[in-house]
Amino acid sequence: MGSLLVILRLANWVMNQVARKLKSYEFHWCDLSSKTLHQPSLFPSIAKCDLEGRGYEMKLRVMIFISFCGLRMKDMENTARAVLPKFYLENLSLKAYEVVASVGSRVFFTTMPRVMVAGFLKDYLNADAVIATELHTSGSYFTGLLSKSGLLVKHGALMDYFGETKPDLGICNTSLHDQLFISLCKEAYVVINEEARVMPRNKYPKPLIFHDGRLAFLPTPSATLIMFMWLPIGFLMAIYRIFLGVFLSSKLTILALGTWSGIYLNFNDKNQQRSELNKGVLYVCSHRTLLDPVFLSTCLGRRLTAVTYSLSKVSELIAPIRTMRLTRDRSKDGDTMKRLLCEGDLVVFPEGTTCREPYLLRFSSLFAELADEIVPVDVNVHVSMFYGTTASGLKFLDPIFFFMNPWPTYDVQIIGKVPRELTCAGGKCSHEVANYIQRQLAETLGFECTNLTRRDKYMMLAGNEGVLQQKMGKRFC
Repeated sequence: MGSLLVILRLANWVMNQVARKLKSYEFHWCDLSSKTLHQPSLFPSIAKCDLEGRGYEMKLRVMIFISFCGLRMKDMENTARAVLPKFYLENLSLKAYEVVASVGSRVFFTTMPRVMVAGFLKDYLNADAVIATELHTSGSYFTGLLSKSGLLVKHGALMDYFGETKPDLGICNTSLHDQLFISLCKEAYVVINEEARVMPRNKYPKPLIFHDGRLAFLPTPSATLIMFMWLPIGFLMAIYRIFLGVFLSSKLTILALGTWSGIYLNFNDKNQQRSELNKGVLYVCSHRTLLDPVFLSTCLGRRLTAVTYSLSKVSELIAPIRTMRLTRDRSKDGDTMKRLLCEGDLVVFPEGTTCREPYLLRFSSLFAELADEIVPVDVNVHVSMFYGTTASGLKFLDPIFFFMNPWPTYDVQIIGKVPRELTCAGGKCSHEVANYIQRQLAETLGFECTNLTRRDKYMMLAGNEGVLQQKMGKRFC
């Protein structure tokens, strides 16, 4: 019994010694893990994991659903053709475009809906193919859902399109997913926003002359929020400005519109020669909005008569000056304008429609056959939030949208009367007179002359010729 106790005590002493030795060498799991963490790692610490942008696919699906649910396919096609190219061009990297233009075949991959980008990429960047997200439709409407293939997976789409062949060159933004995508190319480059220079207007693949839509700014989230906050104030401001323009006398209108309502009105009259004939003066203007004749009449302090091809009933009702509709019958319209000139001063717009960009459309020569005293007038506008013109929207809202801008600017400059020897009375043909005045106005404004017409504008922006149609006994614009 005593020997057994001795053996147990000896065994206990041995175990204690072994435990102390193991502890002295720090042989336990916790310390093993600690030592492992201090070893060099191929990957960064989890603390550096950026959570921004997680859930991007779901966010994009929600945005697509909100934007497209119940939208007519025709309306979206018009928007993609007439509205979006302006925003794309104004944010296009010059260097990226130069690289794209330097290659032969161009294939674009994007997770954006195909209907939003395909037209621009083919018309302006000469895309050979556009691989993008496809949307589900029901009849002639979008449902807001994606097609069975879902959001485009660029990596897989590139593999499917090129197969075993590697593309020669790939360009993308700084997104990690896109960088993995272009790693399949022989050469790969990233467009860094801080280094990218936005393409100037004179470098555009083709001139941006026509575009539609009401927004005059890029609708970023912050800018859009500001717009919605401004809308109720802007609407009240528009009603106030229209009230001042319609009901105040002409002597007070300039002061009222300028000082009291925040409209900057710049007026310059270089015409020192006044009419010595019994006939009225024919003012020939560049055309920016439906309000051009109103502001010209206000600046001159004289009642003018304006002729127009199409004017909504609402605009005609609230117009503070006399307006007269033309029929597009050259003989009838000529007789009407001659009669109006005998009654007083007349203002005409030979372009036949408005143009937002720094271009003048081809001038109709009819006005040159009607008067010997012709006074060209430069008209230009500057807005920051809403355009006061539209090709496919409701025209009676044009003045309201213009007056909803926080601080719109109207520039009116009356140029000297056209010398008699440069008119039809001096032996010039009507086309020569019209072209001369178009060039004169363009030079003063810093614009470019074009041969495009009203019909070209409406065919591009609205898919029609912009002519009033007879329907059920009423006239619609």
